[in-house]
Amino acid sequence: MIKREWINAWLLLMPALLLLFGFTHLPAVQTVLDSFWSTPRGQRPAVFLGLDNYRRMLTDAVFIKAMVNNAIYAAITIPASIALALSMALFVSRRILGRGVLRMAYFTPTVLPLIAVANIWLFFYLPGFGLFDQIRGLFGLPPVNWVGQPSTALYAITAVTVWNQAGFFMIFFLAALQTIPQSLREAAALEGASSWVFFWRVTWPLIMPTTLFVSVNATINAFRMVDHVFVMTQGGPNNASILLLYYIYDQGFRFWDTAYAATLTVVMVAILAIVGIGQFFLLDRRVHYR
Repeated sequence: MIKREWINAWLLLMPALLLLFGFTHLPAVQTVLDSFWSTPRGQRPAVFLGLDNYRRMLTDAVFIKAMVNNAIYAAITIPASIALALSMALFVSRRILGRGVLRMAYFTPTVLPLIAVANIWLFFYLPGFGLFDQIRGLFGLPPVNWVGQPSTALYAITAVTVWNQAGFFMIFFLAALQTIPQSLREAAALEGASSWVFFWRVTWPLIMPTTLFVSVNATINAFRMVDHVFVMTQGGPNNASILLLYYIYDQGFRFWDTAYAATLTVVMVAILAIVGIGQFFLLDRRVHYR
């Protein structure tokens, strides 16, 4: 009886396992192997290089620039998206007029295609005619080329990402807030606890599992962003807004240096794994599972 259950279980799992190994694990292993070889070109086969691609990466100024940009991009988008999503969830979880419309409005940016979002914000950033320069014009300020100058290009993309993904994270926080028992609110009201005390002592600890889940997803999103960069700046000007995944795309599909692109991919996956595991170990101590 037990053997039959095991056979049924493996038969049910087999399609998912085959797809997982075929499209995730095997390509990942092949990418690691490719990082130790040169790129085959025409009749010239690949040559084993050992760690040469990794040594080249350490002296690559564009790679270092992409890493610094990605660190800034992640340091801003992760906390800003989580804070904005939690604020919106707290606001629309109350009994207010038009709550359903507000929830839909906050979530709408998430359902828009990333390319469409980038084009909408390109219009907002249009020098002299865009939304932001129209507002600046009311105060007599000169127009700014937000995506065309090195000092603002990366931050222009960062703002788009925060606006785009905050609504998605809001859904998770909203679901978590609705699981908090009403009896806790009533007990806090009887004790005379302020809204801030109730949030800090009750709400925040209870939604920590959701915060951990959202923070891991925000970290992954920070390192896999390429659509907005591709449409808005293409990494420019002068690599001021280049991110790691866009640099990998450039190396792999524009310059056809697939071996070096594989090396960069291995580094990116290693960074994501370290950050993800670190988040679990760091935040798991403060997570209260029920």
